[in-house]
Amino acid sequence: MTSTPGPWVRSVGTALPPNWVDQETLISEFRALWEREHFNVERIEELHRSVQVGGRYLALPLDEYRPLRRFSERNDAFNRVSLEVGEQAVRRALDAAGLQPRDVDHLFFVTVTGIGTPSLDARLMNRLGLRPDVKRTPIFGLGCVAGAAGTARASDVLRAFPDQVAVLLSVELCSLTLQREDVSIANVIASGLFGDGAAAMVLSGADRPPSGAAPRVLATRSVFYPDTERIMGWDVVDGGFKVVLSAKVPTIVTDHVRADVDGFLASQDLRLGDIRHFVAHTGGPKVLQAFEAALELPPEALQRSWSSLRKTGNLSSASVLFVLSELLASGDARPGDLGLLMAMGPGFCAELVLLRW
Repeated sequence: MTSTPGPWVRSVGTALPPNWVDQETLISEFRALWEREHFNVERIEELHRSVQVGGRYLALPLDEYRPLRRFSERNDAFNRVSLEVGEQAVRRALDAAGLQPRDVDHLFFVTVTGIGTPSLDARLMNRLGLRPDVKRTPIFGLGCVAGAAGTARASDVLRAFPDQVAVLLSVELCSLTLQREDVSIANVIASGLFGDGAAAMVLSGADRPPSGAAPRVLATRSVFYPDTERIMGWDVVDGGFKVVLSAKVPTIVTDHVRADVDGFLASQDLRLGDIRHFVAHTGGPKVLQAFEAALELPPEALQRSWSSLRKTGNLSSASVLFVLSELLASGDARPGDLGLLMAMGPGFCAELVLLRW
């Protein structure tokens, strides 16, 4: 196992927009939208129910989506709402960590559902009262994997600066990316699966331990799968972000994740049986089932991921942080427990983060 002390995960704060809509209401909306363009509306309803999402939080009230026609209008909404939920998530995370905005040395921001220059991290500087010497790192394009990847990148920085504090902020407003004219299976599934939310993680270096129990980042690993660029992502079209989502995602999980996890753990002189807590990104039922099968996990191992999927849908990069937040709040982890945080996303790629309480 690595001898270099890893940084502490002090807290995770989450924020959801106030507009919750149950899945059946959303199905009705999509039926009205697509019944003239799609030859089999019943198939759309079947796909939306199959993702096992009970409801989702939306960036805007439902009736405010209808006038949105241009990408610029949707992106303006992203920049407005992301500022609100992003601030809430960071403040909650700092409060839970017992820290103030002036304590933050690094701010990482990840998203794949909106763009802005200055980016959200810059627009939060004055709003949060952050120091002007904060080092900002906005990251766009990692998609669902970015919550885990951002955790790894922030921990890398804190290994070099063990007396400092980093905040990772994820904001994903997936509902604002909907391409209403796209009746492809990929877009139909995405429109039923993805939700909106924000999460912030506070980490501190090894020389700045928290006052209470907290996990440490022991090690991280990135895995890129060659020739898989069209598995997941966006095509940028006139109307904005058009989803690319291959049915091969669960197969890639099944084919690769066990060997990737075993190899990662072996590098730390560990085996899969040593891991007590699994924090998996809520990629959808087939992805979670593939994780369970490939890693031979008991039904309860990914219970928090399944629960998060049902309550909020897939929140892209924020989803794995929401699951980690639930684990931290539960108090189930005991000193010495090991946890594995894992996510996959555009590239196609995986990120693995080993935690120890």
